[in-house]
Amino acid sequence: MKKALSLLLILMLTFSLATGCAPKAEEETTAAPAETTAAAEETTAAAADPEFDNVFVNIGTGGTAGTYFPLGGAFAEIWNNNIKGINATAQSTGASVANINLLVDGEVEVIIVQNDTAMYAYEGSQMFDGVPFDKLRGLATLYSEPLQIVTTDPNIKTIADLKGKNVAVGAIGSGVEANARQIIAAAGMDFEKDINAKFLSFAEASSGLKDKQVDAAFLTAGIPTAAIQDLSAQNDVFIVAIDGDVAATLKSNYKFFTDYVIPANTYKGQTADVATLTVKSMLCVSADMEDDLAYALTKQIYENLDRVVLAHNVGKFITKETALEAMPIPMHPGAERYFNE
Repeated sequence: MKKALSLLLILMLTFSLATGCAPKAEEETTAAPAETTAAAEETTAAAADPEFDNVFVNIGTGGTAGTYFPLGGAFAEIWNNNIKGINATAQSTGASVANINLLVDGEVEVIIVQNDTAMYAYEGSQMFDGVPFDKLRGLATLYSEPLQIVTTDPNIKTIADLKGKNVAVGAIGSGVEANARQIIAAAGMDFEKDINAKFLSFAEASSGLKDKQVDAAFLTAGIPTAAIQDLSAQNDVFIVAIDGDVAATLKSNYKFFTDYVIPANTYKGQTADVATLTVKSMLCVSADMEDDLAYALTKQIYENLDRVVLAHNVGKFITKETALEAMPIPMHPGAERYFNE
């Protein structure tokens, strides 16, 4: 009898131990798939950054005294350091219009342009009249580029005061030239007859103002603009306001213009806020660029904005939150993918 009871107790104890251990085995079984899923997610995340086989990316910028050139240099450095297989170079150019033509001809892969110029090119209007570039695609809009009419002559206080003066209006075919023509027309003046237009780059305009060969200069660029800072090192600088009826006419005729205020003391001698208008700079590519490349280029800029800020003060205005503002043309699918993530 005692043997039977002992055997029964042993069997009961064995059963309890077996059932008590069962949940642990189940937990271990269910834990393994979770670990596998986490590992898979890490692998997927790592695979999201594409690699390339010795791909050259030339970026069209602007004159060396402007804002585009240092920014383009920063973008190229970011891409070279963070995208495997990319060989990027920033190229000094005649800026917006010249950059569009370089992209059309396949001489560059990425360009920095004004958003108004990009719209003209896509639609085939203004300086691109009848020749639309419908393959133009946007990666992102960057920062505001206020219209700046600069002079060292304190007697030039309004746009009307430019009549009969030597005025730098940007390089031939540039976005600055287009803006100068629009502003002169909105002020009721004739571009060909009422001013003596000088087609000069930012650096050339600055030199002309220093040498008194130029009375005023149009610039469309982020502030502070290096060319104007250089000028103000030895001269007081005055910024002519674009406001009142002239501003109202421009905003009515061109929907990409918005109000902007250049803060006092942006430049030496500019002691008060100045009302003006602004466009936006943006990055463009061709629709022929492969999606993975457009994705990688866009992603690395916005994940390395600290380097962009080091290149130029306007870098602090380049944010992911404002990257789609005032986008006048279709987005490239690769860039769209990054912003939708």
